[in-house]
Amino acid sequence: MKKNYLLIFLIVLVGMLGFLAFVWNGEKPLFLSTKNSATADTNDPLYAKFQQLSTKGNSSCSGTFTDSISSMKDGDRLQGSCCSPMNWHRYKEQVEGLKKFSNIKEIPQDPYDIDAELAKKMKNHYEDALTPEQQKAYDFAMANSNEKGPCCCKCWRWYVYGGLAKFLIVEKGFTGEQITEVWNLSDGCGGEGDHVQHAS
Repeated sequence: MKKNYLLIFLIVLVGMLGFLAFVWNGEKPLFLSTKNSATADTNDPLYAKFQQLSTKGNSSCSGTFTDSISSMKDGDRLQGSCCSPMNWHRYKEQVEGLKKFSNIKEIPQDPYDIDAELAKKMKNHYEDALTPEQQKAYDFAMANSNEKGPCCCKCWRWYVYGGLAKFLIVEKGFTGEQITEVWNLSDGCGGEGDHVQHAS
């Protein structure tokens, strides 16, 4: 009888040691790891803004919304993602990356929180004519950006960031590579950054 108890004890002990060996990840158990969890960044001041934008945005892909931008009041904001839910780590990466262009006031520093007045101004530049050389820069960005354009579909972002690109090419001498970088960092579709471009 005692042998049976001893055998059961050993089986339980081996099982527990095996479980601990499985879940232990260096300094702490895997089930306590916050490496890939958004909650690990709750002390980041930007995280509070992310929570606000990802849950209470007003952005939409609809053509009606695109047309309504012209009637928005100065001081209004275009907030949130168009398509997929926002991703915290991607959002933080984008905001950090856009700091590179902080000296150019026309480039929104947060692709999910854009001043409506600025959006209207940039949207108006969408119809600007480009010289053949300038068009090459624009075409390069169209071919090489992640979304194969200013956005994954022809929503308000397509026209706003398309106009922004033309403004930057004409007024700031931006190259196709620079426009590509701005578009990639300014992707407002949500998710981790990989989308299927479906604009005609």
